[in-house]
Amino acid sequence: MKLPPLDYICPATLTEAIAALAAHGGNAKVIAGGQSLMPMLAFRLAAPSVLVDIGRLPDLKSISISAEGIDFGALVTWRDIERDARLAQAHPLLAAAIAHVAHYQVRNRGTVGGSMAHADPAAEMPGIAVTCDAMLTIVGSTGTRILSANEFITGGLSTVLEANEILTSIRLPLWKKARRWAFEEFARRRGDFALAGVAAFYDIDAQGLAYNAHIGVIGVADRPMRLPGVEAILDGRRIDADVILQAGAAARDAVDPADDIHAEAAYRRDLLGVLLERALARAADITLPEAA
Repeated sequence: MKLPPLDYICPATLTEAIAALAAHGGNAKVIAGGQSLMPMLAFRLAAPSVLVDIGRLPDLKSISISAEGIDFGALVTWRDIERDARLAQAHPLLAAAIAHVAHYQVRNRGTVGGSMAHADPAAEMPGIAVTCDAMLTIVGSTGTRILSANEFITGGLSTVLEANEILTSIRLPLWKKARRWAFEEFARRRGDFALAGVAAFYDIDAQGLAYNAHIGVIGVADRPMRLPGVEAILDGRRIDADVILQAGAAARDAVDPADDIHAEAAYRRDLLGVLLERALARAADITLPEAA
């Protein structure tokens, strides 16, 4: 289908962009890479009267790594992340997750800010942001606010962003070099949204016991989420096959996915358990019993 009739604004500064949004209220929509918004416009799932293109705003396309964390401007694309060799060391979990994002053409245009603002429950970036306690900076006509990723996402395709606000940057806490981690997801075809996915990491103390476990999941609820019950199973334990199988069973019990056209709830639930077991086994560099 063709796009609905609309006006187009391409501001030169963040201030101009926010003013344009404020002037048109809820009738304006921010566009960056357009990889989520353009299909929605074509299918008339969204019909704003104005598009505010932030693609040329300065200072929103940088990646910086410091003692405070890893900062991404909202216009950083998946391809930017792939090409930045520093990130494979600075945040390997992110790099592994981004490898699953769609196809080259989408990764070349899609942005981290767009993915967070779209808040698809099966998307990799929101899952990583929630799992890793990312902090998001939002700028609007009434000021700036900084929220956690968990606070930012309120449901399926839903966030706290007001009509006059723009997500400008994302900060991930600095990654520990000795951290154990893995990312697993399953989709019907490579590049599709995940039927389920797991982002996992934990640290190891001097006695070889796990602590600071973070287990995040995508595709099994209306938003990405962490599984605190599973994290509690891992913390203070030596990660072996028995612990991993306990964690997988707890993950199956912790989620309540809905049936949809892609998979039944029971399938997603069991798939999640298998993916978590694989992720933890990979992180611990052990082999699970054959039945798992």
